[in-house]
Amino acid sequence: MSQFSFEYPYLLGIILLFLLCARYCRERSRAIYFPHIERLLLQGGAKKSSLLLWLKWIGIVGAVVALASPVLTKEYQNSHKEGRDIVLVIDASDSMRQRGFDPNDIRKNKFDVVKEVVNDFIDKRSNDRIGVVTFADVAFIASPLTFEKKFLKDIVAYQQLGIAGKRTAINDALVQTYGMLSKSKAKSKIAILLTDGRDNMSKVAFEDIKNIVAKSDVKLYTIGIGSPRDYNGRYLQALADAGKGRAYGAHNSEMLTEIYREIDKLEASQLNDKKVVQHTYLYIYPLFLAILALLFFVYFRNARGA
Repeated sequence: MSQFSFEYPYLLGIILLFLLCARYCRERSRAIYFPHIERLLLQGGAKKSSLLLWLKWIGIVGAVVALASPVLTKEYQNSHKEGRDIVLVIDASDSMRQRGFDPNDIRKNKFDVVKEVVNDFIDKRSNDRIGVVTFADVAFIASPLTFEKKFLKDIVAYQQLGIAGKRTAINDALVQTYGMLSKSKAKSKIAILLTDGRDNMSKVAFEDIKNIVAKSDVKLYTIGIGSPRDYNGRYLQALADAGKGRAYGAHNSEMLTEIYREIDKLEASQLNDKKVVQHTYLYIYPLFLAILALLFFVYFRNARGA
């Protein structure tokens, strides 16, 4: 919404002083009056006197208005969403080949379902940078932190079982994850670990990775999928507690989808709503008009025949 006003409106009263002076302050003329040439003066100078009068008042009013400092004020809300840096840590071990995790399509294996759910999660995080770490025998960064959602979804879609081996190196994957997020300058950093098995391949000990997680400012969510007998729930809970996050378990695709939805809500982007006031000063326009009128006034007054 725009609003026009003057910073110093009381200065507009100067115009009234000029009007009063024009009415009561008569200028003494130094010219010698010759009655017989009055008609010539009236014929030749009437138009010019009228023009000079207009120029004088345009100059006066313009200068006073400029002094009063006209200003156009605009107020609007500046909404800014503060994004997060998120790393998705995905198990690609051989156990993820198991089918039947999706009751609506038993032909899909766990890894297929996970990729679909993860891509849906990526779509919802429009203001966040997201990275992907995949692990099995070894852990590697499939994608660095990026805003490019199409690129991320393509990376997730291209992931295949067996590319990193058959076993499970969760601790090593978290080392990669926390190494990536340690370089982040984001105010909020999150890691989401998903696995269906137990760590049986890491070079890093559990206590070491637990200490890294506990000392970091990264919030860690852990998700175990499939039968609780297949993954170590206490291990995942201990990691989540150290990372000030939560531990989840999903027996099927619907539960997994709901877990990612809950995390999405828990880690909603913060909306910073600030009121911004913009001032546009307009004094330059009446000032320019006043100067222009003054220049023409001086020119015509000093011109021949004045």
